[in-house]
Amino acid sequence: MTISDWLRSATKQLKNVAIESARLDAELILAHTLRKNRTYLHAHLDEAIDERRHDIANARLELRLDRTPLAYIVGHKEFYGRQFTVTPSVLVPRPESETMIEWLLELTADEITPKKLIDVGTGSGVLGITAKLERPNLDVILSDIDEKALTVARRNADTLHADVYIQRGNLLSAQGFTLDYILANLPYVDDAWTDTSPELRHEPPRALYAENGGLRLIDQLIPQLARWLAIDGIALLEADPSQHHHIDSIAKQHNLTPLGSRDYIIGLQHR
Repeated sequence: MTISDWLRSATKQLKNVAIESARLDAELILAHTLRKNRTYLHAHLDEAIDERRHDIANARLELRLDRTPLAYIVGHKEFYGRQFTVTPSVLVPRPESETMIEWLLELTADEITPKKLIDVGTGSGVLGITAKLERPNLDVILSDIDEKALTVARRNADTLHADVYIQRGNLLSAQGFTLDYILANLPYVDDAWTDTSPELRHEPPRALYAENGGLRLIDQLIPQLARWLAIDGIALLEADPSQHHHIDSIAKQHNLTPLGSRDYIIGLQHR
């Protein structure tokens, strides 16, 4: 089978299971299998695929047809222009999380003195590592309760040469000093929601779902923000927009001032 034949067949199969990015996914699977880039595929459409690579590509295609996220199949995902290792132990980084980085960069644009930042529930480390690489003056901690997630975060920090501190902890329970910035993308999906993507069933439930309408961990974190955020310190949290009003209300009860929201990201400041 040629590259063109395989791509045509794979694209058709992916479209049949309602994957909108069918052609792109097919190309990425085959390029990863052949250890080439997509440009190579386009330039060698008539080239035959050897039997071993053909079998590997088909096995990976079967995973995608079962709605396994592409990032788990190829082992990486781009976030804010950098490639991060991703495994089934961590969530696949979402483009909407880049809004948190953009907001943080605005907040820190004029700062030259060192500030302390923690990425709570860091997972693969994309938020904290990106923050450190974009703002080297930040002292960054990556924190997660899951040791497997921390292993992935550590690998990404090493690969991207990000000088960060990694600690295991439940929310801010391991914290021992005040912080200037807190980033948190905690589980906020209510398992009763019915409009979620089929890919979610392949991601770690512990990193996705929370009780009390998806707000249990966020409700636990907010009082801790009031304790560990420095005065004028800022926390940026990711949550579904339908949850933002609740978060605002709880935050006000703990001397935290809502700063508004941007897409899925909500800001809180300690006064």
